[in-house]
Amino acid sequence: MIRVVLPAHLRTLARVGSEVTLHVEGPATQRSVLDALEANYPMLRGTIRDNVTQRRRPLVRFFACQQDLSHEMPDAPLPNAVAVGTEPFLVMGAMAGG
Repeated sequence: MIRVVLPAHLRTLARVGSEVTLHVEGPATQRSVLDALEANYPMLRGTIRDNVTQRRRPLVRFFACQQDLSHEMPDAPLPNAVAVGTEPFLVMGAMAGG
């Protein structure tokens, strides 16, 4: 099971606690985790990545094992600790402003 931590506004939208667990088919990648997340919580479609291009939204960042994975390829394997569920995959809202 993959553990995913969502920011507060997406937790509210999905009506979940601070962490969700997902079953991911095949290798654990950003794409497979987000596909499973959107399949289980359809109200999140389009909030983390664009519906058409499937690219990460500009003010969304991904972290795992103290690494910023935001600019990794969507099909790159996630760290093993995320794949086995000992570490969560973090979806974070980036800070912006002046």
